[in-house]
Amino acid sequence: MAADLILTNATVYTVDPARPWASALAVQDGRVLALNEVAVGPDTEVRDLGGAFVMPGLVDVHNHHALAGRAELFELTFGAEADFAAILAAVRDWSRDLGPDEWVVGGAWASTLVETLSRESARHALDEAAGGRPVALSDDSRHNRWVSSRALELAGVTAATADPAGGVIVRDPATGAPTGVLLEAAGVLVERALRETRALSDEQHASASRHAIGILHSFGITAFQDAGVSVDILSALKSLDEAGELAAWVVSCLLINDPIFGFDPIGLPLMELGERYRTEHHRPDFVKIFLDGVPPTRTAAFLEPYLPDEVHGACFHGATTMPPGELEGWLRVAAQAGLSAKIHCTGDAAVRATLDAVQALRAEGFADTRFQVAHGQFVHPDDLARFGELGVAADISPFLWVPGVIPTAIADVLPADRAARMQPNRSLLDSGALVAGGSDWPVSESPNAWEGIQGLITRQDPAGAHPGALWAEQAITLAEAVEVFTLAGARAMGVDDVTGSLTPGKSADFLVLDRDPFQTATSDLAATTVTETWFAGRRVFQR
Repeated sequence: MAADLILTNATVYTVDPARPWASALAVQDGRVLALNEVAVGPDTEVRDLGGAFVMPGLVDVHNHHALAGRAELFELTFGAEADFAAILAAVRDWSRDLGPDEWVVGGAWASTLVETLSRESARHALDEAAGGRPVALSDDSRHNRWVSSRALELAGVTAATADPAGGVIVRDPATGAPTGVLLEAAGVLVERALRETRALSDEQHASASRHAIGILHSFGITAFQDAGVSVDILSALKSLDEAGELAAWVVSCLLINDPIFGFDPIGLPLMELGERYRTEHHRPDFVKIFLDGVPPTRTAAFLEPYLPDEVHGACFHGATTMPPGELEGWLRVAAQAGLSAKIHCTGDAAVRATLDAVQALRAEGFADTRFQVAHGQFVHPDDLARFGELGVAADISPFLWVPGVIPTAIADVLPADRAARMQPNRSLLDSGALVAGGSDWPVSESPNAWEGIQGLITRQDPAGAHPGALWAEQAITLAEAVEVFTLAGARAMGVDDVTGSLTPGKSADFLVLDRDPFQTATSDLAATTVTETWFAGRRVFQR
């Protein structure tokens, strides 16, 4: 059988343990036909790659592609390095061309700024910078917001407003007035007001997804899991695929609870709608549960207490968003509907609660349901082996395994010995766990997997901005790190039947790189760039 396309004189790394290396790759009808020897027909395109490195398309098991695309196209963006003055200057510049009551939406401010922003005077400074407009700025975790007085007014939030369930309206310790800092579910109050006055059109939602997928292609990503979708996002993915424009394998997560986005519907109504958005390349196969928040704002759930502070005292552990029985019940309902589950856990108590719930479901016979612990940067040693034993994938996020802003913020609220023991990737792999890589973009400023791969190997900041190493003993090898961002991710999200390795019969999703990573200094891996990205035998990006 003759191929449509043959790449010859290449260094092909397949990530297929049965045949890891080849020198040629043949493609027919959008699938991998063969490796090395294959028949050439009269219409076969043969390309000599001159020794270039070829590998499977990368898999991002955790991002928020539509939110990232929306931020790129429609919102104010600034990096976590921006200080208070720089954020105000960015808001002032952005506001100049806006109408008198037009929203300023964007981010992301650093978690380390919580104390600085938690003053009534800071909110007044934001009001001045925005010219009195409503402002909603997310932090680097995307769990918390800093908003202006006008935004609070539109949301109906006053000094008399009680904290909503699962959220905190941060108040000035001197005056008791809201500071504009809204933690977790408190931010949903403003999100709902924002959507009432600034709803995006169907075409804007499609544009956001289209734009984001183009960025993902530029980094070599051909499959990804969106970790929390709305009906608008589901509809955009369906419309793109029906128009022949969805050049990626997409698995979406239907929100069971929603402490941060303010989407509607969620839970059972969204689960009932999900199937109608299934297409050739889009699989609405997971639910998403937020089981806790994030450590810097003390909303993650831990087995041992945080450092004492004036608000929480000396014995505060944080809490999960739902009791064990409710978590187990949701996982059972999802499994009975044929859906797998991604559970957001940043504290070790949330991780343990998830493992306990999965253990109960496995005992009931739900053997094939996929479960992922998302983030899970803190895992009690007693629970490490349970990931492999229970078939729970660890969805790890690169922003959190090297020194940086978020680890610095975590070190302010946890004892030093615990804050330093974050993301036990080596231990998870050694215990038999499936470890899959996710960017959590736009929480990470870029979905560049090579930054994550270098960080996994060195446990150091690839950009060199933050010195030192974060628990260097948990480093893994290059081959392991590449698999984390290819075949392991595909397995975790259930698309390893079509992608994740260059195995005959699978989709021809592959990359041509500017270098051979296995012949590159570890310190230079983050500079790896994609020359070409191919999806289903079609080139979708060329540098």
